[in-house]
Amino acid sequence: MTNAVAGLGLAPDAAMVTFPIAMFLPGSDISPVEARKQEFYDGLTRWRSAYAGNGASEPPMIRVQASSVEDAFARANAVMLANRWGDGLPLWPPTRERVDWILRGAAQPRRRELGTFPPRGGVTTVESCAIALAMAGGRPEYLPVLVAAVEAFLDEESGSEQLQAASGSAFPVVIVNGPLGAQIRLNAGFGCLGPDPQRPAGASIGRALRLLQQNLGGALPGVGTMANYGGMRYTNVVFAEDEANLPAGWPAHGVERHSFAPGQSSISLAFANGVTNIRRRGAKKETPEEDALQGMYRMADFMRVPNMPGLAGYEHGTPGILMLPGVVAKTMAGLGWTKASIREFFWEHSRIPADQLRRAGCPAWIEIDSRKVTRESLALDPWPITASPDNFVIIVAGGGHPTNSYWLQGYSPGVVGRVIELPPSFEALIADAERDLGPRPA
Repeated sequence: MTNAVAGLGLAPDAAMVTFPIAMFLPGSDISPVEARKQEFYDGLTRWRSAYAGNGASEPPMIRVQASSVEDAFARANAVMLANRWGDGLPLWPPTRERVDWILRGAAQPRRRELGTFPPRGGVTTVESCAIALAMAGGRPEYLPVLVAAVEAFLDEESGSEQLQAASGSAFPVVIVNGPLGAQIRLNAGFGCLGPDPQRPAGASIGRALRLLQQNLGGALPGVGTMANYGGMRYTNVVFAEDEANLPAGWPAHGVERHSFAPGQSSISLAFANGVTNIRRRGAKKETPEEDALQGMYRMADFMRVPNMPGLAGYEHGTPGILMLPGVVAKTMAGLGWTKASIREFFWEHSRIPADQLRRAGCPAWIEIDSRKVTRESLALDPWPITASPDNFVIIVAGGGHPTNSYWLQGYSPGVVGRVIELPPSFEALIADAERDLGPRPA
């Protein structure tokens, strides 16, 4: 609540009267509210804030004294953990020199404000992104992707204001399209969700975004975020679509979903709250047609679950992101499947019969939803898990092996896209990476 109040632009020390959560569960006794009414009166009439300003001023530098580089590194990490700035893993101290180095990748001035990070409302700048990326072990050429991802995260359509603080364990998924992915060694193939020492960009960018969620947004477990189980990943999810293995006629995700120009480097951000590996390939000597159809049914069956967090994106967002390896996409395209026909199949075959909805208590969640389209969908039997087949996100990514697909279950009111802006010196940054890390892996 403190974070939510600050995120609305009010003082983070606003007067509050707190009660145990059990008092707000069904059938509980709320008489303690009456007994403590004087506290409400005092908060409304006597409270004065001790805070001033918008928090965008430059904080003082922290000094760490030590007898060796190793000791300084350890002491700096202890300070960051003690101040709750870390994520539990070792961090690079964001020295002025390191942050300035990261800022070589900035296409905008370091003080440019990108918005306020919900729910706490910390003022977010290009330099904030550079500090987080420095702490996460990133490089300058990663900064344009992180800035674009932050801009999408802060977009009202993403739903981040609620999802940052909610109990549903949502985490952002960032999909990169265009040539930039390969240039910065962002993985699109085997192991694209990490870890990958040959292509470390995704881990650093996603971890930096997570540090911003915590340090500017206040998403500390049990304090700023009520996620029962956490976001599952220290590094969120950041990967590139495997555009080199898109079948002929299949547009890249950025082109299809956001109408970006072909070849334009861009990001797309959505929220998920779980992942499932689906055994897509058959086990015996099925014909290609049988193999494809059986795999489609298995994938649709995994989607056909009465999991009400999916309501968040029922009208305009996404029920989830399906990742298909390029070899599978090409085989299916050869059999006549398109991205559109795959979506139509999933939309039809992931519907849930009304009796199963009632058994799981789902109608009540649908009836109280704030969106008219969602409420009216309750009249449909079987019930579609999303308002439109176009809401399914289909991505070609993963290693060249036909056995598995990957389903990231959506918890996403919107899917937000941003074009990636590059600094004039970007080619020099890529040359530096070739020098530091060696040739890019094939």
